[in-house]
Amino acid sequence: MLAFRNITATPDDRVVDWGPEGVLAALERGGLVPISKLARTAQADPQGEVADWVLEAAACTDRPIAGLLAQRIREARDPAVEVTRRVRDAVARSGLSLRAFAPLCGTSPSRLSTYATGNTVPAADVLLRIERASRHQFA
Repeated sequence: MLAFRNITATPDDRVVDWGPEGVLAALERGGLVPISKLARTAQADPQGEVADWVLEAAACTDRPIAGLLAQRIREARDPAVEVTRRVRDAVARSGLSLRAFAPLCGTSPSRLSTYATGNTVPAADVLLRIERASRHQFA
């Protein structure tokens, strides 16, 4: 079981009460329970203080879980990554090939491909068209 040293908080407290030292201790020595608690808190507010502490702590440890959690936070902070995920999800939901789905969105297959790979971020109206088109039933 994880125990904090020289910190007034305990692993049972809210993660925000752990402070940067507690976050580092959890990333370096914590098991599934504290790591899960830390991940849920950071993912709930990727722009927040706890997420900042995770990024700082991850730079100080070689534990793979710390690197994975830091990567997820960086992705959550990057709206382009979220848009790319939404485009991919829309294409998958449609059940169509990218080539067949693109005209339904009012774009070309090559352009839709650049959105799905993250090479280009679509304008808001284009993203809405893509998501709306994915809701239609194609059979």
